[in-house]
Amino acid sequence: MSANSLTTFGWLVKREYWESRGGFFWAQFWAAAAILILIVLGIVVGEVFRVRAGLDWSLNSTIDHFSPSDTANMGGVPGFGVALFAGIAGVVLTFVVFFYLLGALYDDRRDRSVLFWKSLPLSDIGTVLSKVCAAILVAPLIAIVVVLAAFVAAQIILSLWLLAHGINPFGLLWAHSEPYSIWFHMLVMIGVNAIWALPTVGWLLFWSAAARSKPFLWAIIVPVIAGVLNFFIALIGLPHIRYEFYWGDIAGRLLLSIVPGSWISPDARNFTPHFGNPGHVGVIDFPAMGHALMLPQMWIGAAVGVVLIAAAIWFRRWRDET
Repeated sequence: MSANSLTTFGWLVKREYWESRGGFFWAQFWAAAAILILIVLGIVVGEVFRVRAGLDWSLNSTIDHFSPSDTANMGGVPGFGVALFAGIAGVVLTFVVFFYLLGALYDDRRDRSVLFWKSLPLSDIGTVLSKVCAAILVAPLIAIVVVLAAFVAAQIILSLWLLAHGINPFGLLWAHSEPYSIWFHMLVMIGVNAIWALPTVGWLLFWSAAARSKPFLWAIIVPVIAGVLNFFIALIGLPHIRYEFYWGDIAGRLLLSIVPGSWISPDARNFTPHFGNPGHVGVIDFPAMGHALMLPQMWIGAAVGVVLIAAAIWFRRWRDET
């Protein structure tokens, strides 16, 4: 790919971000802000209750009586904080990317802006791939940045609370935090999630490009109806697809593969992912990622996703009306 093509593709990806920053960034920002507000309110309510109830309780003296095992368990607090923010971000990311992909090509046809974009020297391949890149790389990267920023903000809030009680927060909270390790693990997870998500990415883009109206209904109804027909075929004793395989490896992969970390569930029945030491709570380690990359489902699904993306490119080239 030439330098000019790379520059053009970079601008296409930037266009996707600027047109969808409300979902990519602000949805994540407000979700993280809501958790931080709840943390602050929890601290305030707890302190007000303690004062009004006249409780003779000292956080400092409580920590002084911690056993070595209690102190060691405190190392899990930062990891739990990361897991909390990452879990909420994962839910937000799933909904944002799902509806972004459904509208990525359909909205251009609905408002007729596709005619303007096709009048420019931009290829259909580059346009569709920029949307794929925005969904599986840009949106997760923004989510990770927000998660880590929110984690640091939560650590600062808790540190101020501890300082107000005369406790040094550095040995209790920050010494157990491993931001660089967590950052690296989450960055690597973006690549694994991206490969696993390709069937859903391709399926949603296909209907976004092919459907004349209501791509959401088409994307959902087709696998559901196929599953119902498969059920009735089984009832009358004809050859059919096993229910677990259909709903888990076909319909499930087409609709839910964009859920971050969904590759660690049923496909690794004989494998238990390790979460490392307490500072790594919620962060999948490298053996779990390596195991996922060796699963046949990973690469078969990726191949299906590539075919569906190619079909979306074809429909984008030839279908202008909605």
